[in-house]
Amino acid sequence: MKNLIVVLFLMVLFSCKTDSKEETRTISIEEDVVFLASDELEGRQTGTDGEKAAANYIAERFKNLGLQAKGTNGYFQAFSFKPQTDPHQKVNYTVKDGDSTITGTNVIGFLDNNAENTIIIGAHYDHLGYGAEGSLYRGETQEIHNGADDNASGVAVMLSLAKKLATTNSGNNYLFMAFSGEEMGLLGSNYFTKNATIDLSKANYMINMDMVGRLKQDSTLAVYGVGTSPILKHVIKANNSKFKIIENESGVGPSDHTSFYNSDIPVMHFFTGQHEDYHKPGDDTPKLNYEGMDMISSYIFEIISDLDDNGKLPFRTTKNESDDVPVFKVALGVIPDYLFDGKGMRIDGITEDKAAHKAGLEKGDIVIKLGDSLVTNMNSYMRALSSFEEGDKTKVVVKRGDIEVERDIEFQKF
Repeated sequence: MKNLIVVLFLMVLFSCKTDSKEETRTISIEEDVVFLASDELEGRQTGTDGEKAAANYIAERFKNLGLQAKGTNGYFQAFSFKPQTDPHQKVNYTVKDGDSTITGTNVIGFLDNNAENTIIIGAHYDHLGYGAEGSLYRGETQEIHNGADDNASGVAVMLSLAKKLATTNSGNNYLFMAFSGEEMGLLGSNYFTKNATIDLSKANYMINMDMVGRLKQDSTLAVYGVGTSPILKHVIKANNSKFKIIENESGVGPSDHTSFYNSDIPVMHFFTGQHEDYHKPGDDTPKLNYEGMDMISSYIFEIISDLDDNGKLPFRTTKNESDDVPVFKVALGVIPDYLFDGKGMRIDGITEDKAAHKAGLEKGDIVIKLGDSLVTNMNSYMRALSSFEEGDKTKVVVKRGDIEVERDIEFQKF
């Protein structure tokens, strides 16, 4: 707790006035990430002191950016819940204080331009603490999961957008939201859509940023939800001059935009891809691409500016691509490169002591055949993988540079 107090004191220093003109010092994207992903916040797990310190920091940043408080208690919207024991069970938000009850906090700021409609811009700020459920770390001792990319990066880009929008684009109001409970099942965003502090019928569209901190050398950026309103594909392309854009039409995915899509609001979700440090202690500040985050912030700002005079966007339902995902009994033990748009499934990371590692597969290998099945993309890879059971043996063919390599694989339990 003493460390948290020290960090909060530093937070106040960040907001101090810098000269006689009473202007607040500009805080960079990197400074926001460094604070949120510091060891002192102990991984920002929902309901912990670290999460509360992060919430206080974000609220103070909202205040200094001139945003109105739009929670149920100042900038804060608390929600209490009992953790799920059954993944198919609906979360009960109406619990009383007592054993196993957790309280999370959304942080909400509002830029009121006296406009008819409101754009919602959000990012989750919670993470996995010392390795909560969802951690992929397999070490023998507990380690802090700082979540620099997941998702201090998204919060930092959201804050930079709040600064950019504070004096421009008056065609809409803007609601900025830092969600908690995302790692436990999109709980904060789900709670907000059911207990909104604005009229959701006036919500124009929602922008979500989750893991936008590791833009790769080829500048590949995924934008999900482009099918949720007819104009979005055009505006994504028209304002792009720097990125290799991977489009996905679906409004459903494993992040907070899903809660708003399910409320019939058009969504766009920005993502720079998974990596070997995902949900591990290695997701730390030195590994982020801060120049890339600045580029993404500017790109999203241009999209918002382009849509500023378009009125309220029509909502369109999309196919839920997750409905087509097959059931797996085994795992290959790799992190797929979800942004790869070539032929096959490119491996972006290898899990130690799993099937792929034991077979000698390497990061960067492109799986082109698994058993008797050709692998042309992610979907065909998943279909092929779903046909195997624990203990099955087969061959895998990968493209490694300019050559094809064949290896024997024995599948392990998923």
